[in-house]
Amino acid sequence: MARRNRLKAMQDHADAAMATLALRFTNAWSWVERGYRRPLTRLALLLKFTFYPLLALAALGWLGWDYSHDRSLNSAEDGIFDTVIQWRPLEPQPSGRTVVVDIDDCSIDYYRSRGLGGWPWPRQRHADLLDALDRAGVRAAGIDILFLDAMPQDPQGDAMLDAMAAGGAGRFVFAAKRQDPAFDADAPLRAAQLPGAFRTDAHQPPPGPPVMVLLPYGTAMARYAALTNISRSQDGVLRDVPLREDAGGWALPTLPLRVATFLQHRPATSYPARVRVNWRERSRMPYISAANLIEGRPVCKGEPGERPPVLRNAVVLVGYTAAGISDTKPTPVNPAMPGVEVWAEATDALLHDGAIWMPPPALKYLLAALLVLLTCYAFWRGEPHEDVDSIFVAVNGLLLASAVIGLTFFGVFLDIFASIGFVSLCFGLCRMYASVQRGRAVGNNDYREEYDPERHPWLVMGRLRFVAHPELGQFVAMRGKREYRRLLRRQLYAGSAAVMVEGIVERKSWLHDILDDLMVLIWSGTDQAGVLAAAKHELDQLHHVLNAGDLRLHDYGQVLVCISAAEIDDADDSSHRGERLRLRELLGRELHAADEIPLAADNRCILEPGHALDFTAAPPQGNP
Repeated sequence: MARRNRLKAMQDHADAAMATLALRFTNAWSWVERGYRRPLTRLALLLKFTFYPLLALAALGWLGWDYSHDRSLNSAEDGIFDTVIQWRPLEPQPSGRTVVVDIDDCSIDYYRSRGLGGWPWPRQRHADLLDALDRAGVRAAGIDILFLDAMPQDPQGDAMLDAMAAGGAGRFVFAAKRQDPAFDADAPLRAAQLPGAFRTDAHQPPPGPPVMVLLPYGTAMARYAALTNISRSQDGVLRDVPLREDAGGWALPTLPLRVATFLQHRPATSYPARVRVNWRERSRMPYISAANLIEGRPVCKGEPGERPPVLRNAVVLVGYTAAGISDTKPTPVNPAMPGVEVWAEATDALLHDGAIWMPPPALKYLLAALLVLLTCYAFWRGEPHEDVDSIFVAVNGLLLASAVIGLTFFGVFLDIFASIGFVSLCFGLCRMYASVQRGRAVGNNDYREEYDPERHPWLVMGRLRFVAHPELGQFVAMRGKREYRRLLRRQLYAGSAAVMVEGIVERKSWLHDILDDLMVLIWSGTDQAGVLAAAKHELDQLHHVLNAGDLRLHDYGQVLVCISAAEIDDADDSSHRGERLRLRELLGRELHAADEIPLAADNRCILEPGHALDFTAAPPQGNP
């Protein structure tokens, strides 16, 4: 028991200390908030609602500049693409009709263990591999291995490999390599002389500019060659596989493009410049060891339970993944994907429509511009912040969900994530500015001077109640009330002398529907006549605003006004009707009074005597 009491005492001390610290911090932090919120209020009174069009113009100007220069939204999109493609719940399976023939460690070790040499292989063995592919009935094969120079010690193997290329008549496509463009000036070949080259600019006649490209040594192999250069994104990750390299109005095809044009009999100009692969993390392309094909039996074992791929009518990519010679590329799903698998993925995407479709880059900028305009327009109209927040979250959620679903199930990547991030920034600025406007309108002391009854002893309270025409339908009546509240809010946000009690109860509470039609405005001043005149001026202005648009107040209802005035501070605090009681009586009368008058173009009736409360009589029995 004593231990429990000690623990209870310690908890009580901790609670008391936390309460003290919280109060001191809140009081100190209020001074910090007022230090920047009140200057922002003065700026808001100066700009009023022109802030939102100015922000929209600035955002559109930046989008236009970015699209014509750095395209930062594109760069931001790349990292988001990597995340989404890794997090998607499902990923597409490979077609199974594109196979990687893998010169792996097992294939090299198999021949080395038999005294037939390690890597590089003799050309005869490569010819045997192509012969095995031919006998297996493959449709085409891309060989991601450079055969730049003949091997004097194996002239028969060199001849046999080139003969296989000639006999394939385009079925076998061999690797070529383009050197740095700085070497192009000394190149012996022109663009038009290179295998598979085509014009992208009709005004560039042959032979085209000189291009330094290293071709295979054999005549037939050089005729059926394609580039194997791969360019990465700025962050070093390979997302888009190039299908060609441009050289002065001419295009030099890469391995997947030459294979695709041979099989699909389409002109090379009908393909895009690059293809975004639908990268897979959990399902890889079908693999088969090269030694298994050459020997005609499974000398290299695969994964347990893995069945060898079907090669008949398949397209194969031949390359090496053995340690020390593997050419790896960082991709969104694998930091070291074998280069031959990259080419296989791109080839499979071309042949079986498996590439990710991405809209033109201009779409994300147009979408961002549209969302910025809609956001700024909603705040400029004075829409309630809770509605704008809900709509903004719903629209963003719908766009994000559509992007994830499109990438997961349809191979479509709507690159809108960076656009949404930019729009969210603009939304945050609009929301911050609107909170400054609202803070002043509702009398928040962080945004305006505190009320001092000694300086402004007279208060005028105006209770506004919206009443829809009884013959209107429910939806039309609700729309009219919403427009009335919006226009009233917009007038007060722009800089009014009144303070708004926005909603007697919290929105969507169980009493909200009963009291939602009430709005209380409070004016303060030094004398009764002056404060009543200020209230009349702003009510006249409100009537004009409510009837200036297409949806006029007279068409859907009327606003009933009840005005009460009272001197809150009578310089006699010892009186039984001090400030607190007088303010409570004034507020109570406003909520209880039944003498309402319709809002009119000229509300001079509120200047008539009889609106001020009489505090000379004794308070009702039971009041404190």
